[in-house]
Amino acid sequence: MIKQHAVILDEESFNPGDLDMAGLIGLLDSWKRYNATPVEKRLERLQNATIAIANKVVFDADLLKQLPNLKLILLTATGMDNIDRDYCDAHGITYKNVTDYCTGAVSQHVFTLILALATQLIPYSTFAKSGEWSRSKQFSSLKYPINELQGKTLGLIGYGSLAKGVEHLAKAFGMKILISQRAGGTNTDTGRLILKDLLPQVDVLSIHCPLTPETKNLISTKEFSLMKPTAFIINTARGAVIDNQALAMALRKGEIAGAGLDVLDQEPPASDHPLLADDIPNLIITPHTAWAAVEARQRVINKVAQNLSHFLESS
Repeated sequence: MIKQHAVILDEESFNPGDLDMAGLIGLLDSWKRYNATPVEKRLERLQNATIAIANKVVFDADLLKQLPNLKLILLTATGMDNIDRDYCDAHGITYKNVTDYCTGAVSQHVFTLILALATQLIPYSTFAKSGEWSRSKQFSSLKYPINELQGKTLGLIGYGSLAKGVEHLAKAFGMKILISQRAGGTNTDTGRLILKDLLPQVDVLSIHCPLTPETKNLISTKEFSLMKPTAFIINTARGAVIDNQALAMALRKGEIAGAGLDVLDQEPPASDHPLLADDIPNLIITPHTAWAAVEARQRVINKVAQNLSHFLESS
């Protein structure tokens, strides 16, 4: 049997020290574990590895062709856009992602963002803590308009397990659901709507599709112009599905009422990223944490261990 050597390249991105790694680490005797791996260190750290475990480290063809011993890439994520899968398929390198591990976490994060926008949670908290409430002549404040979700329409772009988890919560709030066709799709017999017909109807648009050439900048200036000025947009998928510059302008111009984002088109973002400007109203940004509940991250490790175990059994 071939002696296996495994490397974890960016453990700190999924395990800050609160996960039980024993079920994974116990599968092999030879491990090297790194908190993070910069681009220039990838080759050195993978040189003798047969198995690589990573979250966001990029495995491009230029790197992979220098790693003749590498047989397996295990991702601690669902998205696989950081792997040159064509190269792997052509050269016998197996790759495995993990799915269905964070539906509960992402669904609750989506609704955290929706509810925060609908109830003006952050403006009202700031109002109270800043002393404005203390100076008020009324027991309550009506400075910022609050909206109920009941009877409102939620539009979903993407309809996998994450979107279905959001749909389940939306129905509990009494919301109506519309589902967009796949980007570039033409079939109108599925009960789904083409995007240009869906956008004018939704009060909340939630994005759950992968980033592909067809979905990059799927929501841009034209799409914002089709939406209600009272609508919110939520993105917990990939940042570049939304044209980030166009979103900044749409919020400034009041073309939509607000946005809740867990992802940006550059992560971590540059300090001058267009959506980090301090003059953009009704924008909530979280640092790619929708997936990151402790329970969800532990499921990731358990699923990675299963993927590794299956590989070892078949080797």
